[in-house]
Amino acid sequence: MDATTLKAQILPLLQRNARMPEQEIADRLQTTPETVAKLIQEMEKDKTILGYHTFVNEAKTGQAGRVRAIIDVEVQPERDSGFDRVARAIGMFPEVQTVNLVSGQYDLRVEVVGDTMQDVAFFVASKLSSLEGVRATATHFLLKKFKESGFILQEEEKHERLKVVP
Repeated sequence: MDATTLKAQILPLLQRNARMPEQEIADRLQTTPETVAKLIQEMEKDKTILGYHTFVNEAKTGQAGRVRAIIDVEVQPERDSGFDRVARAIGMFPEVQTVNLVSGQYDLRVEVVGDTMQDVAFFVASKLSSLEGVRATATHFLLKKFKESGFILQEEEKHERLKVVP
């Protein structure tokens, strides 16, 4: 198998489990651990792999009280750079977890984390809305997560069927 094909097969394995041992990856892809290590190192160097992330169920850590919100942002596009300058500026705030260009009525979708709803509201009012180029925002507070990044967060409840008696 060529290096490009191997890299394409290594990535989903690491995305599902970044701690998967090189030996296990090599066994699955029928290659050597040395080849896997070399290809991972190449992908880290050329920024295909930007980092490794631990996915945490916040409900089990005591961080479940943190407030998350999705903020839709309408932006006045700029000549030559479109939405890029505003998106980069928004991404620089420490409260911001994710910024995406989206289709529809709004242009950017921003995920924000704060300790309280007031923190998120203050961020929107004082930092986000005042940015040059931001025309409008709509804030949606996340109430409960069921699935994120491919992981189901809630264990399925067991329901016992009731017997029907004639």
